[in-house]
Amino acid sequence: MAATYDVVIVGGGHNGLVAAAYLARAGRSVLLLERLGRTGGAAVSAQAFSGVDARLSRYSYLVSLLPRKIVDELGLRIELRRRRYSSYTPVRRDGKDGGLLVDQQDVGRTAASFRQLTGGDGEFAAWREFYGMTGRLAERVFPTLTEPLPTREELRRRVDDPVAWADLFERPLGEAVERRFADDVVRGVVLTDALIGTFTHAHDPSLAQNRCFLYHVVGGGTGDWDVPVGGMGAVTDALAGAARAAGAELRTGCEVLAVDPGREVSEVAYRDADGGERSVGARWVLCNAAPAELDRLLGVTGGERPQGAQLKVNMLLRRLPRLRDGAVDGREAFAGTLHLGESYRELETAYREAEAGRIPAPGPSEIYCHSLTDRSILGTEADRRGWQTLTLFGLHQPAGLFTADPEKAREAALAAVLAPLEAALAEPLADCLAVDGDGRPCLEVKTPLDLEADLRLPGGNIFHRELAFPWAAEGATDDRWGVATGHPRVLLCGAGAIRGGGVSGIPGHNAAMAVLGR
Repeated sequence: MAATYDVVIVGGGHNGLVAAAYLARAGRSVLLLERLGRTGGAAVSAQAFSGVDARLSRYSYLVSLLPRKIVDELGLRIELRRRRYSSYTPVRRDGKDGGLLVDQQDVGRTAASFRQLTGGDGEFAAWREFYGMTGRLAERVFPTLTEPLPTREELRRRVDDPVAWADLFERPLGEAVERRFADDVVRGVVLTDALIGTFTHAHDPSLAQNRCFLYHVVGGGTGDWDVPVGGMGAVTDALAGAARAAGAELRTGCEVLAVDPGREVSEVAYRDADGGERSVGARWVLCNAAPAELDRLLGVTGGERPQGAQLKVNMLLRRLPRLRDGAVDGREAFAGTLHLGESYRELETAYREAEAGRIPAPGPSEIYCHSLTDRSILGTEADRRGWQTLTLFGLHQPAGLFTADPEKAREAALAAVLAPLEAALAEPLADCLAVDGDGRPCLEVKTPLDLEADLRLPGGNIFHRELAFPWAAEGATDDRWGVATGHPRVLLCGAGAIRGGGVSGIPGHNAAMAVLGR
């Protein structure tokens, strides 16, 4: 075994970089080992289409959970832009095309859109009351995510709202949605935040949907989801720069092969960029990989493998397609989250189909256009031509649907999620797609199996494993930061930690605080 570091970090995703920056700034010797040829993990920008100068946020694409505290303390020079339009949902009823537009800067216009859809003011009033409640919850819960773990009772007291606590922490979310809203489309728009990357349904007694919903509505203390200027890679490039500037050593092309935990010093074996096998000592090992991957490195077998449940489609268009709903501008509809096939009934039907082993068709999804908010991701020529990007995130696409015949399933899943989009358009999507340098349509599909192959996410699970409520497990007095494993000096610093998931840096911060506190 060669040199010994204070901390060796396994994996160079954004959380690993956050931990590296904090620990190096505190004077610890830090070595970060990343299997791929660049840092960033799932939070990267890439030229997805050959011969086309456009850097798309290939996997993760919006930012909500990254605390201002981390940005300020690490001196990150990043810009996150607020989207004016929260969402648009096309609706066809009684042979007429319309839709629900939520404009965050024009309450009157949003109210009128609700009124046109539902025939009255009741749903909009319920909407404002519900999201007023989640906004107050966000203000109280979000600051706790970078503090030592509260107990369940401590968090309940901090929330100080018995109705919110019951609706979001104790009873299946579907009960609150059905009690508060009557319209099928409005119910679906609310529920989607409980299903992003989580294969579950409104009345799941495990409350998996509640946990997913919670992390989608508390970000920044507001619940807003913002566009990273320059793409997601700009965020992780800034983090890598902060870690290097603080003195952390970042090695790419280095795959960790095993971790042998010791009482005082652990051994980390890895293959370097030249293919040679090496090992280093570590007083602390921080794992930015999924807990299932850590088990593999520790030689632990037989653990349950998580499963992802989403389809990611990246597109580059010559122009935005025209919508059937002539009352809304496409630049408004695509700038926020465009919900497709995501009414309450459609979401339930899609879940049941996938649960039965069938790719749901039509497939629910949501789309947004990064380039309407930030043109910097486009090269000069693509920008001059007015090209646009589209990011589609399909729901209820569990990894198990793709295992028997991956390519056939990929084609079927793509057709299923594009069907509701085509139904909302006044022209074929194919007429708007750009082509790459080889003459192929600029359309890239990532299934859960692709995420496992590309990023070592078990089952393509974007949260590494099931999300957890942000409180300490009963009796876990030795895990003040929610990062502990079965080995005292091996900690989680990735999405699999308590309070992990999303592009947040929170687990990286918390793992660093756990090391510095000891």
